[in-house]
Amino acid sequence: MKHPSCRYSSCRRDARPRWPRNPRLQSPAPRAGWRHRPADLPLLRPSTRRRSPAASRPAVLGDMASSHRLLLENARQVVAVCARGERFLARDALHRLVVLEGASLVVGTDGFLKAIGPADAIRELFAEDTFEERIDCSGKCILPGLVDAHTHPVWAGERVHEFAMKLAGATYMEIHQAGGGINFTVERTRQASEEELFRSLQQRLGCMMRAGTTLVECKSGYGLSLETELKMLRVIERARRELDIGISATYCGAHAVPKGKTAPEAADDIIHSHLPKLQELGRDGEIRVDNIDVFCEKGVFDLEATRRILQSGKDTGLQINFHGDELHPMKAAELGAELGAQAVSHLEEVSDEGIAAMATARCAAVLLPTTAYMLRLKQPRARKMLDEGVIVALGSDFNPNAYCFSMPMVMHLACVNMRMSMPEALAAATINAAYALGKSHTHGSLEIGKQGDLIIINSSRWEHLIYQFGGHHELIEYVIVKGKVVYKKQ
Repeated sequence: MKHPSCRYSSCRRDARPRWPRNPRLQSPAPRAGWRHRPADLPLLRPSTRRRSPAASRPAVLGDMASSHRLLLENARQVVAVCARGERFLARDALHRLVVLEGASLVVGTDGFLKAIGPADAIRELFAEDTFEERIDCSGKCILPGLVDAHTHPVWAGERVHEFAMKLAGATYMEIHQAGGGINFTVERTRQASEEELFRSLQQRLGCMMRAGTTLVECKSGYGLSLETELKMLRVIERARRELDIGISATYCGAHAVPKGKTAPEAADDIIHSHLPKLQELGRDGEIRVDNIDVFCEKGVFDLEATRRILQSGKDTGLQINFHGDELHPMKAAELGAELGAQAVSHLEEVSDEGIAAMATARCAAVLLPTTAYMLRLKQPRARKMLDEGVIVALGSDFNPNAYCFSMPMVMHLACVNMRMSMPEALAAATINAAYALGKSHTHGSLEIGKQGDLIIINSSRWEHLIYQFGGHHELIEYVIVKGKVVYKKQ
């Protein structure tokens, strides 16, 4: 029978799980480019590397009593999500999330996971070690920190009046063409000081973090001019350096066509002016940008302009991660697959051919259930994508038009409105969202060698994080980044 303390998919009915006697004797995965080669239970395993004759025994994590940053012990459940170094989960793997029962874990002083396994084994093996902090997780669940794969968090002004317009029947593009929407926010953002933008970003990222997000994608895109786009990117860079939450920065200068320009003129400006400046600032270490984004949409940037901008960004070393097939079918998914995009977002109007192309290219689909909900759009065809093997991720799409900080609520909406299962939604908000940002080698699951980003919820079953719609403020007791408590519920 399956061992009562283990939910590993690798635990066969006729196989008894074997925990190694000493988790210090395992080889932690390097922080990039290496995959676990699992034994029966790959979270804790002895080292298989050949040792020199002078070494009487392996000492990968240290043989002597040592100090660590954090011990989380006696958890009712630890949801590791993955255990074999997977960079993403798709198809049947989504139904076999790795869940340990009665487990503990250790985060080292470097902020990376050192051990994870049965509570009694961890207790014995680390009995002589010291920890900067110990947390008793009896009756509670530990999950990876959530990853928000799509946000627009840097802007000034508010658009609550547009919400009233939408409720009265106005469409997104009608508001946009009347000078509202993105253009309204661009004017306010251009007028705001850098300090004002940073303070509002700090507050918003704090709200996201308290809702369990430990890694977030942050876009520019409410500047459109080079001057204001750089102002926004400097604000994002400052947040990356000063705040605890992890950030993936995205240049989105092609979020809309600036007033007084045509789309081809705007594309030329981005290619010949914006991108070279970003490359220069990146070389000087002033601003680090990870991704390039374009709003590929009818009346904004067509497929050819989108192709030119994305290819130019890729040529400068940026990952392609863009808006596509949201309001009209644009063949953006096919373009993303062709260009080797890391991800395409929205996809409410994606074609069957686009879904197949994304699955083949391993291009992630970042689905945004809050957007379809608030704009009353048809839902993205999540089930079709999942069944076809697309790597499905989730994002909040936080922006003045979709004001949601909470990835637990995003997961709930994905389950109810897009018919995703709870394991599929959790994978989409952890390992697959990290993959969409090119960071699943360090984030998105609880595995040895990965960053110690996690949340502790006051529940005996992890599913409550999704099930309790709007209940995350009461459920989440701790948010931890690199083994450091950054939020504790009072």
